[in-house]
Amino acid sequence: MNNARNIKHLYARAGFGIRFEDLHEHENWSVKKAVRKLFKASEIQQPINVLTENIDQRNHPKDQTDEEKRMLQEDRNKQEKTLNNAWTTQLGQTDAQLREKMTLFWHNHFSCNIGNAYYEQQLNNIERTNALGNFKTLLLEVSQSPAMLQFLNNQQNQKGHPNENFARELMELFTLGRGNYTEQDVKESARSFTGWAYDGKTGDYSFKPKAHDDGIKTFLGKTGNFCGEDIIDMLIANRQTAVFLSEKLYRYLVNDIADADHVNQMADVFYHSNYEIKPLLEFVFLSEWFYDDKNIGNLVKSPVEFLTGLNRQFYVNYENPDVLMQFQRTLGQVLFRPPNVAGWPGGKKWIDSSSLMYRMKIPSTILNAGLIDFTGKANPEDEAYLATVRKQQLNVIKKVQAQPDWDKFLSKIPAETSKIQLAEFMLEPKLGETVTGVVNSAADLKSSVIQIVSTPEYQLC
Repeated sequence: MNNARNIKHLYARAGFGIRFEDLHEHENWSVKKAVRKLFKASEIQQPINVLTENIDQRNHPKDQTDEEKRMLQEDRNKQEKTLNNAWTTQLGQTDAQLREKMTLFWHNHFSCNIGNAYYEQQLNNIERTNALGNFKTLLLEVSQSPAMLQFLNNQQNQKGHPNENFARELMELFTLGRGNYTEQDVKESARSFTGWAYDGKTGDYSFKPKAHDDGIKTFLGKTGNFCGEDIIDMLIANRQTAVFLSEKLYRYLVNDIADADHVNQMADVFYHSNYEIKPLLEFVFLSEWFYDDKNIGNLVKSPVEFLTGLNRQFYVNYENPDVLMQFQRTLGQVLFRPPNVAGWPGGKKWIDSSSLMYRMKIPSTILNAGLIDFTGKANPEDEAYLATVRKQQLNVIKKVQAQPDWDKFLSKIPAETSKIQLAEFMLEPKLGETVTGVVNSAADLKSSVIQIVSTPEYQLC
């Protein structure tokens, strides 16, 4: 077993990649020890609490002027930027990589897009707190969060006028998956969740007995006077929930093409541990098949994983956080703004011809003011060319305002390290002739690094 290769793969999937000095320090660890250390580091709880005001609880006059409406929207936009920046910063700096990687998974699994950043922060912290805990606890807390109750219209779900939106997504997207329930199950589940709401004045979950339908319901073949908690219990008792979640996690952590046997093994572990998330992840990370060649360097990084990996590797500091949001927008993944209730589809759908070109340009933009390497491309005496280059660099520096710590990055690399060794460390897929040629032709180590992170291969983990 190649320890360094396996540990590098583990950190690429259970986190956002490993730094050169950390791999050098950990390369003699067993995989078991590395997994244990990852979980240990992720025992840290770092809730995000940058927003202290719920804008929805302000006294809003009914006859607002256009100017008042504009200022209110401006405040909402500011909160959204603040929250996005706080999580982006945490992703790039935390030692609790596994917790944040799984928070990102649950953020997409429980896709939610509302105009209230305070409730989004609250939901994000629920997902972070329970990211490595118990799925049933997580599901219940998410289902009772103001963000989800608002997003899936359960505020409007009342006796005599059931709203089926939450009940449907609970089964289709959160637990069983499409095709494993009937339309009648949706209707009966919706009746069971009547009265689940939140208090607009306090922002707290509030069960409203008068709005609850306490009649007899039949759900998944069982009959009784069910409430929402009963429905969640029955969904958790159904092994299909463990299968659905295991397959989704397999695609997130292992391979886009699910292996039915491996998914079934995962579902057994998950189901028999009463939906404890940690034993399931340990099972995956300690399985030999996780380290098979076919499962290494085969996943497309999501835009957030791509940017986070870059920020962590090069200790990037952004003076203007709006730039990071702009990168997210262009690449198609703005945190807290999923496209719809199903979330981002992910996988190969992250990449098309235009987004790939943009992704390949971002590293040089952040790390070298927009230039990959111009050594040898013009005569050094060509003052007009050099003046153009300087002007271009200055414009990028002004616009992006990103500060990588090159000194820190380069100081961690042993002097005898070759460009090819560096490329093998920074890229998950095995090096092909094209990459080898590009890397070897670079003028120096820094130019070589910028070439490496500007390749299509760097988009894979």
